[in-house]
Amino acid sequence: MASTLRKITMAVLAPAMAIGATVGLASAPASAAVWSSCAQYGNTSLNGYTLYNNIWGSGAGSQCIWANSGTNWGVNANHPNTGGIKSYPNSKKVINKSITSLGSLSSSYNVSVPSSGAYNTSYDIWDTDYDYEIMLWVNKTGAVGPLGTSQGNVTLGGHTWTVYKGTNGANQVFSFVRTSNSTSGTVNILPILKWIKDTKGWFGNETIGDVQFGFEITSSSGGLDFAANNLTVSSS
Repeated sequence: MASTLRKITMAVLAPAMAIGATVGLASAPASAAVWSSCAQYGNTSLNGYTLYNNIWGSGAGSQCIWANSGTNWGVNANHPNTGGIKSYPNSKKVINKSITSLGSLSSSYNVSVPSSGAYNTSYDIWDTDYDYEIMLWVNKTGAVGPLGTSQGNVTLGGHTWTVYKGTNGANQVFSFVRTSNSTSGTVNILPILKWIKDTKGWFGNETIGDVQFGFEITSSSGGLDFAANNLTVSSS
């Protein structure tokens, strides 16, 4: 679910708050990672990706992020069983190309997620002006749901999605929720962007700035582990 606060955090605050505020301690992976942080907005760059702990929601508990690389990372999160998104730990790849100038834009993912809690595993794609947010939910668990109203189902990019259209008051949000949960696969992102632009006319030839992938966590009481075992984002 989109949030103005998260938009500001991802666009402005996170790069400037590498130290951040310590929210609390959670367990790190058993083996030593290349990088880890329990800071609220802890972030680092690894092999072309930027990683963010990104604990932005009210009433959040503790969360620590670890990374072996920009494509292999995870978090242990202990957020209370209350409503509202608490965090969106993620890795980001900068694209900075207009839709019509992109020859391809795709991503492969392989994740390990808990069977309890409330969360979604999602891509969060932004234009450079942060006017539009495109979310691609590849799995979800618990009492979570996208912003906006259903626009029906569509098969694009190798998956079948239920599409939702809405606004959070600051930007338009288009959410594509996979009709069945998946923990691994490949998403061809460019046809989704072209469908929004050409078929629906919901935006024009936007310049795509960021492709983020992570876990939007509402609750994970007792401490739950989320891992991106392998994530790659590629474009041409």
